Amino acid sequence: MLLFFVDLIIGNPIIYVAIAIVAFSISIAGIPSIIQTALKFRLFDTSEGYRKNHRIQVSSLGGVAIFCSFTIAILLFATTVNYQKANFLITSCIILFALGLKDDLYGVSPRTKFMLQITVATILVLLGNFRLTSFYGVFFIWETNMLWGSLFSMAVIIFVNNAFNLIDGVDGLAGTLGLISTLAFGVFFAIADAYAYAFIAFAMFGAIAGFLVFNYAPAKIFMGDTGSLIVGLVCVILAIKFIELNKLGAKPDPNFYSAPAIAVAVMLVPIFDSLRIFFIRIINKKSPFAGDRNHVHHRLQSLGLNANKIVIVLASFNIVMIGLALLMQNWGNFALISVLIAICVLSNALLTYMIGKRKDPGYKLSYILTKDTFGPSKAQA
Repeated sequence: MLLFFVDLIIGNPIIYVAIAIVAFSISIAGIPSIIQTALKFRLFDTSEGYRKNHRIQVSSLGGVAIFCSFTIAILLFATTVNYQKANFLITSCIILFALGLKDDLYGVSPRTKFMLQITVATILVLLGNFRLTSFYGVFFIWETNMLWGSLFSMAVIIFVNNAFNLIDGVDGLAGTLGLISTLAFGVFFAIADAYAYAFIAFAMFGAIAGFLVFNYAPAKIFMGDTGSLIVGLVCVILAIKFIELNKLGAKPDPNFYSAPAIAVAVMLVPIFDSLRIFFIRIINKKSPFAGDRNHVHHRLQSLGLNANKIVIVLASFNIVMIGLALLMQNWGNFALISVLIAICVLSNALLTYMIGKRKDPGYKLSYILTKDTFGPSKAQA
């Protein structure tokens, strides 16, 4: 009887809605208590300089609600699908939850954070087999051996994990980008009948949606490292699994072509922003992990946009890029990723020019490279 019930509901879209609603309900119900507890016991991270524009202290423990609602929703529906390898993702989330919670309350050294991220990536790649087995024609490279494929996969996991952490600088931004990513992957997996990963995506979607009710400006709570690290981890693991499920040759007719390029488009804003930031810092002989106010949301702020407008602009851009990637999926990974990056580079150049013009009416196009990228004035590159 139980098997019949499971077979009856597992392919029904209603179950995805149910998972999202369960996670949403737990998240939205739990956050007021977290806010009250933080106020009562003064649980604030006073080191968060990028939040100094808030006149009152705001808790960074929103990630607790995201983690708990996500995990509970997953466990409630665990009997309906065969999770197995996906259990390694939940284990990794627990590790990052502990790391993020300590960081949000007391702070964690960069070395400790990096070592635990390597541990999590190792668990996922070696035990969970969340590994990219090919470069899929990007830079005209195809199959990779076990060693290089594993190392590359670990690097991707750590990079994207931190990219979501770095983009969390404006009320509602990281959450909205995570919402878009998990919804997109959830739909992709539902189309492919990959139920376990669709469940994970929709559970995280609901958890983030509940959190965002309290996170849009003016924010009543932040997701903190606890939230951003877990959201980033879930998104990158869903991306890897999406790419592998749609690998050419893995099955006769994949549901999506150019899956790596589509995955990049889904997470394009945090990925490109982090790549740009690291590039600018390295060419200017600075540590790629040194903090500054050169992220895309800071640059949009310098144009006079408030938090809500920044979220709308970047979320809209991300959605358009996903649509473009789906429309152009027959172009191949190398061509499509090149187009996506080219659009980002041109958009960044336009943004730099607009900022320069706002500060100096005599600003020239050539200054984008000579002054704001390779020159002495590097703040807005």
